[in-house]
Amino acid sequence: MSDRDDRFLAQLARRNWVFLGLLTLASLAWRSIPITQGVVAGGLVAIIGFGWLQRSLVKVLMQGGEQASKRFRSGFYLRLAALVLVLFFMITRAAVQPIALLVGLSVVVINITWTTFRRIY
Repeated sequence: MSDRDDRFLAQLARRNWVFLGLLTLASLAWRSIPITQGVVAGGLVAIIGFGWLQRSLVKVLMQGGEQASKRFRSGFYLRLAALVLVLFFMITRAAVQPIALLVGLSVVVINITWTTFRRIY
């Protein structure tokens, strides 16, 4: 990967935190702890998952080959299972508001959409 690619990925990672902060501030308007917890929890899960996926993709692209591809696929299923377990726990045990959790999970999508529109216009 080039230095330009590394800077772009670092900007994306920083902007994820900015959008999570903005969504968290917006959630405070509801004055509800479960809503704010849901936004923060969803945002943290999304950011951690995005970072995990990014590291895995960089590793598979650097190594190349069939073996790296197989490891990436098995890692994909591991990430998916971990995400399902974490979300299940949050909804059933942690008493976060599910809609707020969904809003928090959208942090990365919002960031990528924002970045796309910025680059187009």
